[in-house]
Amino acid sequence: MKKDIHPDYHPVVFLDTSTGDKFLTRSTINSKEMIEWEDGKSYPVVRVEVSSSSHPFFTGKMKYVDSAGRVEKFQRKYNWAKRRQTGEPAAEE
Repeated sequence: MKKDIHPDYHPVVFLDTSTGDKFLTRSTINSKEMIEWEDGKSYPVVRVEVSSSSHPFFTGKMKYVDSAGRVEKFQRKYNWAKRRQTGEPAAEE
């Protein structure tokens, strides 16, 4: 193997912000934030919104996602309401 071509592969704690669950694994991701683990050592922590402990597929529970606000924001951004009234075609940007 060639030397110095591979990224640094080190222990990292992933913290699920929606459930508070955390797990220790190895990754190449870098983080300035540190957390103390159960073994007393400090590891970089990466905050994630969804993990296997909170994803509906793994938990069997549905989670409400506010996508309506995103759609309305998109429509306001491109003035879709006015275009529908005037019959103007959608912009190609």
